[in-house]
Amino acid sequence: MREALGDNSFFCISLTMLAFCIGNAMQNKWKHAILNPILIGAGIVMIVLCLLDVPVADYQEGCRPLSCLMAPATICLGISFAEQAEKLKRHMAAMIAGVVAGTVCSLSSVAVMAYLFGMDRAMTISVLPKSVTTAIGVAISEQVGGIGAVTTAAIILTGILGNMAGPVMTRLFHIEEEVAQGVAYGTASHVIGTARAMEHSSLAGAAGSLALTVAGLLTSLFFSVL
Repeated sequence: MREALGDNSFFCISLTMLAFCIGNAMQNKWKHAILNPILIGAGIVMIVLCLLDVPVADYQEGCRPLSCLMAPATICLGISFAEQAEKLKRHMAAMIAGVVAGTVCSLSSVAVMAYLFGMDRAMTISVLPKSVTTAIGVAISEQVGGIGAVTTAAIILTGILGNMAGPVMTRLFHIEEEVAQGVAYGTASHVIGTARAMEHSSLAGAAGSLALTVAGLLTSLFFSVL
């Protein structure tokens, strides 16, 4: 049975989408930051796979058609940027400076912590691109000997934490400017964070879209140096 389910793309994709819908419904009902749809959905999928004894590798293979949509979905974030381009042009210099600072801080802090905790080269490479989209992070990680599964986990965890903690941090540090909020979300927690920025406003979402794109390019550039 587990082989039949694991090899069934319809089952794997349906399970993924149903789990996300349940998480999204829970968040809409109770409005709590901890009720993140991705976090809840991942938990539901893990429970179902364990109960049905379906290997993770088979589930990943079954979800491959859905995974192929990640890159086009990320590119679609450019639509919001195009709609708000005129407003963003007035803040372009500050936005680029913020993304550069955030990217350097993210990479250097991970590198320092990896050194302090004695992580080996493969693990260090795997967690370095934690703040960029999966499509970019996994690609640059695997090219230089990183572990794709670890990179994916680090990226998803970073995005979920950014999505959950972002509203608290913006209130704590009195970050009220929409563009600044978008840059913070996009640079620190890529697409998942930008989704939260879009809930604030379309301008914040557009800033987040630009920030995560520039952060991805800068990470690819800085990655080889670190």
